[in-house]
Amino acid sequence: MSQQNDRVSRAAPQPQAESWGDVVRTVIYALIIALGVRTVAFEPFNIPSGSMIPTLLIGDYVFVSKFSYGYSRYSLPLGLPLFHGRIFGSVPERGDVVVFRLPTDTSQDYIKRVIGLPGDRIQMIDGILHINGEPVKRERVEDYTMETPFGRQSAVPRYIETLPNGVKHTIIEIMGDDGGLDNTPVYTVPEGHIFCMGDNRDNSQDSRVLNVVGYVPLENVVGKAQFKFFSLEEGVHFWEFWKWPTSIRFGQIFSKAH
Repeated sequence: MSQQNDRVSRAAPQPQAESWGDVVRTVIYALIIALGVRTVAFEPFNIPSGSMIPTLLIGDYVFVSKFSYGYSRYSLPLGLPLFHGRIFGSVPERGDVVVFRLPTDTSQDYIKRVIGLPGDRIQMIDGILHINGEPVKRERVEDYTMETPFGRQSAVPRYIETLPNGVKHTIIEIMGDDGGLDNTPVYTVPEGHIFCMGDNRDNSQDSRVLNVVGYVPLENVVGKAQFKFFSLEEGVHFWEFWKWPTSIRFGQIFSKAH
């Protein structure tokens, strides 16, 4: 008859309950990591207006990469003035969709498409974008359907615009080629600045409006819009989670933001 093994293993020591100091340290470490990611890597932004339709819709949530063009004071929380200019800086390319601090009110973030680089001459003539005296290629495609403030559907002209560096993007012209900003003087972009415009050409307050936006200093650029990570129908707030089942625009999620 086999004997039972009477040996017993030593009981593992029971972990002591976490002290409040451990909890506080854990929370501080988590906050430092989150702040570091937000400062150095990515920051989320919500799209509150229709100036970038059809690329970005009201209610889209996008991640903006801060490392794309280096770092300025506006990469930091609250725009703390710890230094001037950009560290590891580079100039955005034409066609990039960027978030920047409004030059006339740096408490506001704007999101637009980069159209002009330092030294460029930009002009709108009868709705056609001109860069350095040359018209930008514009191809008419299927109309874009928008909802009016009265809840009706409206078809508006849509085009694919091809910038000189080959970047293609879609624009709409709600008022055709007769909008208030479809004919402009020549804008010469100063050194250290970029010229930005919205894809919704007749409903965008952008660099064409010099006394509000104008030329954007490179220092004001926060980062490059990369992709949409969430999207809700217009008028639905993020915290209204009970509305999500009928309000999430799944087709927008994880699509490019540019």
